[in-house]
Amino acid sequence: MESSSPLTFAKSYDEALIALFGTPFDGTACYRPGARFAPNALRSEFYGLEPYSPYQDEDIKSVPVFDCGDLDLPFGNTVRVLEQVEGFVDSLVKDGKMPFMIGGEHLVSLGAVRSLAKKYDNLAIIQFDAHADLLDDYMGEKLSHAAVMRRVWELVGDGKIYQFGIRSGKKHEFEFAKKHNHIGKFNFDGLLAVVDKLKGVPVYLTIDLDVLDPSVLPGTGTPEAGGVTFMELLNAILSLRDLNIVGCDIVELSPIYDQSGVSTATACKILREMLIMLGRMK
Repeated sequence: MESSSPLTFAKSYDEALIALFGTPFDGTACYRPGARFAPNALRSEFYGLEPYSPYQDEDIKSVPVFDCGDLDLPFGNTVRVLEQVEGFVDSLVKDGKMPFMIGGEHLVSLGAVRSLAKKYDNLAIIQFDAHADLLDDYMGEKLSHAAVMRRVWELVGDGKIYQFGIRSGKKHEFEFAKKHNHIGKFNFDGLLAVVDKLKGVPVYLTIDLDVLDPSVLPGTGTPEAGGVTFMELLNAILSLRDLNIVGCDIVELSPIYDQSGVSTATACKILREMLIMLGRMK
C-alpha cells in the first residue's frame, strides 16, 4: 500500500501506528448533504497547515500515521456501506493499527463501532456532538445519521455512551439518554470525571464537528446555534490523552456550505491536534 497524502507521516503502512481513511458518504443526511466531500477537502487544505502544534509543543511529522485513502462506497446502499466500513476496520485492527476515520456523515461511525465491539466487549463511546442521534428511526429508517447512537447503544448497552455538547433532539431522545447513557448538555461539564472513570477502558471517540458553534464552523449539514468554541473543543480533546482510545472519527464537515474555507481549515487543525495526541499515546 502506498500513499502520497499530506496526512501520511510514516515511511510505510507497516510502520504506521495510526491508519487514517476516508468514508465519503452522506446518503442518509436528513437536512443538507455534502459531507461526502470532506475527506478530499481536508487533504487538500492540510497542505497549507503548519505541522507544528504550539498547543502540544509537537510536530505532526513525528506521528507514524498512514493515509489509506477513501473507501469506494456504494451510494444508495447504506447496508453495504456499513459492511465495507466494518470490514475495513476489521483489517486495520487485525494489522495492529488504530483506525481513524474521516467522514462523511455520522452514520459511518456505526460500521467502525461494529468492528471494535467484536474485539472489546467493554467498549465505551465518547461522543462530542450537537445532536443526541438517539432516534429509533428517522422517517421509518433505522440506519440514519439521526439514529446512529441508538444503533451504537444496541451494540454496547447501558452506561457505555458518554455524550457531550448535546443541544438538539426530540424530548424522548433526552429522556432515553438520561435512562441509558451519560448526557452532558451544551458543553463539556463533567468530562474530567468521565475520563477518571474510563481510565484503562477501551474507548471509541467520535467527534461530530457540529458540536462547534456555527460561528466557528458553519460548514456542516445541520448547524445548531449555542455550540462550543474551538478552544473548548481542543481542551476537551486533549483532556482524553490518558485514555485507551482504540479508534476515532471526525464527521459531518460539509465544506460546500462555507465558501470561505474557514470550516475546513478549522477541521484540519482539530485533525492535526488529534493525531499528535494519539501519536503520543502510542
